[in-house]
Amino acid sequence: MVIALLAALVPVTASAGSAAPRTAAEQRWGDERLDRVASLTTHNSFTNYEDSRWSSVNQAESIRGQLDRGVRGLMLDTHWYSHSTALCVISFGSDCYPSDVYLCHGECKTFAGVTYALPRQSFHGTMQTVVDFLNAHPLEVVTVFLEDYVGADQLGQSLNKVRGLRDLLYRPDVAGVRENGWPKVADMVTANKRLLLFSDKPDRQQLGVMYDKDWTVQNYWSIGDLGNDLACTSRWSDVPLDRQEPGFNRLFVMSHFRNVPTIATAGADNGTKLRNRVAQQCRTAAGRNPNFVAVDFHRQSDGSGHTPQSIVAELGG
Repeated sequence: MVIALLAALVPVTASAGSAAPRTAAEQRWGDERLDRVASLTTHNSFTNYEDSRWSSVNQAESIRGQLDRGVRGLMLDTHWYSHSTALCVISFGSDCYPSDVYLCHGECKTFAGVTYALPRQSFHGTMQTVVDFLNAHPLEVVTVFLEDYVGADQLGQSLNKVRGLRDLLYRPDVAGVRENGWPKVADMVTANKRLLLFSDKPDRQQLGVMYDKDWTVQNYWSIGDLGNDLACTSRWSDVPLDRQEPGFNRLFVMSHFRNVPTIATAGADNGTKLRNRVAQQCRTAAGRNPNFVAVDFHRQSDGSGHTPQSIVAELGG
């Protein structure tokens, strides 16, 4: 289980790995710091109808499709899968995959289409999609949040397979963010450091993957089975949403989705209800706007004219 962008995006292409010119970065971002902008974020970004054959999904289009439509925060679940000769045989060759880190929604061998899907989605393949998108859009910034069930060595081996990732990775620990605050987004873009990685595990900072509890505040993820639990309370009892630290603002991750997603319920939740919850519950609880607004089926809304993308644009504007 990232980073921030405004929703109305104008693609700008450049050669792979190149940095954007300073003037273009300033025109795109102005003087805004990273902790003052908001990004549309997708929950369980990898469970979608296009990347693999999931029977139950949280998003309608592929991860590349989400990025193309303005999503700038991705929530992914990483699991280790050990090669299974038995699965390879009984699937008549359709499930013959090497041991690696994959995106699963539970144990990677239990229920095809539910806890994992075919074709299997490798973590490094998905991160390559993110890197390729960033290289094609040199003014944009992306943040990835990991719900992490693998060892640090396994995660590191997977990240090392992603071409160009290290060139783009922004490391707030190395940049002195705790001492100096978050940088201007235009400075990050000009330096071509436009990818942030966070994990819910604390032992992988040496990989450039930050422990989210050290760098963010987050609300409890669920709005319940009926979508009526709208209180904005902290995910962590020892890290309140309005936590204050001298010279440093944690990034605020706001989750807004039900226990079990459907297109219909996401439509009911993602319009006026979301906009009001930001203003009436979450902004009050944290003392500021969220930096990441995470939803299921991000293109669905209630017909009010308010969509997750437009709400994020208001926050970032």
